[in-house]
Amino acid sequence: MTGFDGFREFVQAHTGAWSRLAYVLAGNHTAAEDLLQTALLKAAKRWGRIRGYDQPEAYVRRAIYHAAVSQWRRRGEWPVAAVPERAAPGDRIDEATRRMAVDAALARLSPRQRAVLVLRFYEDRSVAEAADLLGVTEGTVKSQTAYALGRLRAIAPHLAELTIEEVDR
Repeated sequence: MTGFDGFREFVQAHTGAWSRLAYVLAGNHTAAEDLLQTALLKAAKRWGRIRGYDQPEAYVRRAIYHAAVSQWRRRGEWPVAAVPERAAPGDRIDEATRRMAVDAALARLSPRQRAVLVLRFYEDRSVAEAADLLGVTEGTVKSQTAYALGRLRAIAPHLAELTIEEVDR
């Protein structure tokens, strides 16, 4: 029995979800791969201990968030992708186009604002949970959420026009 027994299977079972999370946080594939690789390296080093946890995948998720926080503290901002042009009124925006528009709008936010929105709305975390995961106060989570939503409304007003019924279709 080695110290890495079960690690490969653990990674294979959860890589898809972690990759999606890292992409939403980072805004591009290269930075997302870096976040995930950093988190998995930390998990591999501590695998002997974390494999006994009730939810070892939460350890990696948290490591991804911490890597993202470290990135924006070191660099400030990540590169931004161009926002797709707004669809003409009456055109039906399909799910893929909508997802691309949301991704592009999120990429225009600061990494801290993006992280807060991902935690609060993508992962449906409470203010307290988001604050704990990011290592900031609850007030910071609340203010960054408000700033981020305001910025999204300004940079992507066409997303605000989508109704709940259109999103659910």
